[in-house]
Amino acid sequence: MVQASALSSADATQLSAFVQTTQEDSDSSMGAPAAAVYEGHSDGIVGTLEGLTEKAEGQLDKARKTESTAVQNYQMLKQSLTDEITFANKDMDKAKKNLAASQENKAVATGDLDTTSKDLADDVATKGTLHQDCMTAAEEFELATKSRGEELGALATAKKVIVEATGGAASQSYSFVQVQLSSSADLSKAEAVRFIRDLARKSKSPALAQLASRMNSAIRLGSSAGESDVFAKVKSLITDMVATLEAEAEEDASQKAYCDKETAAATAKKDDLTAESDKLSTKIAQDKSASAKLKGEVATLQSELAAMASAKAEADKLRATEKAAYDKNSAEMEMGITGVKKALQVLKDYYAQNDKSHSSADGAGSGIIGLLEVCESDFTKGLTEMTAEEQTAAAEYKSYSKQDQIDVAAKGQDVKYKTKEAAGLDKRVSETSNDLTSVSDELSAVLSGLDKLNEMCIAKAEPYAEKKARRESEIAGLKEALTILEGEAAFVQMTSKRALRGVKAHH
Repeated sequence: MVQASALSSADATQLSAFVQTTQEDSDSSMGAPAAAVYEGHSDGIVGTLEGLTEKAEGQLDKARKTESTAVQNYQMLKQSLTDEITFANKDMDKAKKNLAASQENKAVATGDLDTTSKDLADDVATKGTLHQDCMTAAEEFELATKSRGEELGALATAKKVIVEATGGAASQSYSFVQVQLSSSADLSKAEAVRFIRDLARKSKSPALAQLASRMNSAIRLGSSAGESDVFAKVKSLITDMVATLEAEAEEDASQKAYCDKETAAATAKKDDLTAESDKLSTKIAQDKSASAKLKGEVATLQSELAAMASAKAEADKLRATEKAAYDKNSAEMEMGITGVKKALQVLKDYYAQNDKSHSSADGAGSGIIGLLEVCESDFTKGLTEMTAEEQTAAAEYKSYSKQDQIDVAAKGQDVKYKTKEAAGLDKRVSETSNDLTSVSDELSAVLSGLDKLNEMCIAKAEPYAEKKARRESEIAGLKEALTILEGEAAFVQMTSKRALRGVKAHH
């Protein structure tokens, strides 16, 4: 008992002194001490033990109060941390939603950027091709202008020579005037034929080549047959060709307008459907990822719940075993204390009634009483410690059970909500997948229609722009040929009138 941790050094010293004094008195008398002396010693030991018991109980109460305060502080701290975790989870969910929205916006912006970059690249390529075509056309026009200027210069020189050389002879004879007029008309007709033939060769047009051949035949046959209206026939051939080319130009323009309209509409629809498809694909990927994450968290929670259930079962079993042991041992201790108390009371009553008759045995009786009191004290202390341990174990088990119940309920709710949320995400993935399938089918139809439009409007040997430019060049050339014919015809008429007036005056 002296070595017990619950005893202070002063109490241990006092208890040791009592025991040593009792032993010295017993050794010095070599027999039982006087009853009165031993009785005093016994009362001192009992008082000391009772004081120690009260002090131990006070310390136990203080320890229990401290434990209760610590439990309350723990519960408050836990509640505070739980609230912080709840708020943090809400903030995290909000951040995840914002991240998902940002990723979706990024995917749409990326799709728009790709489309714009592609359009820009096409525009740059078209610009380069157009610039090259313009440069080529400018070079051809410059060459044609130079060639035409040289040819007109040669014709003017030839005309001047003819006029100067034949001016005098024209006044001598009307027949020569007819020859002169005929030569000038033939020259203009030949010039028109040559111009049309050059134009056909430059534009590589079979229709113009055929027109030149027909004009040449008409001029040759008309001259040999002596027809006077060859100009009108040639002009009619050129006018008919101009009308034909203009009609074809109108038809091609209508076809081009249709192609441009339908291609623009189909391209815009394709871009919209592509952006929608990218958006739906991104959404499906995000929902699948979120669902998989939730399912993983549910599996983890279920594993934790199973481990908690197993631990709770072990704790219940251990608590039941400890409680059964306490009930058995405490009953035995209480029975022992009760028996010792009864024995003490019997001995105290006996020695009190027989003080004088048992004087020789007083020392032995007091020793037995003291030993029994020590036993009672040991039993009481053991019962107190046993009760304290049982109460502590019961409190810990109660706290553990309450916390386990809270944790199980919280995790169960998490499993319920996360499972429900994952099911909702899976359902949304299914619905979005159906929408994506519809959009993909529609996009495939649009792409197929766009391919057909491209095949009809673009994938030809000669694009519309080139064909239009070529036809406009042909029409302009034909009109210029008409201008040449009309100018030469007017010149011939004026010359004819002057010649006729000169002949009349001569005669």
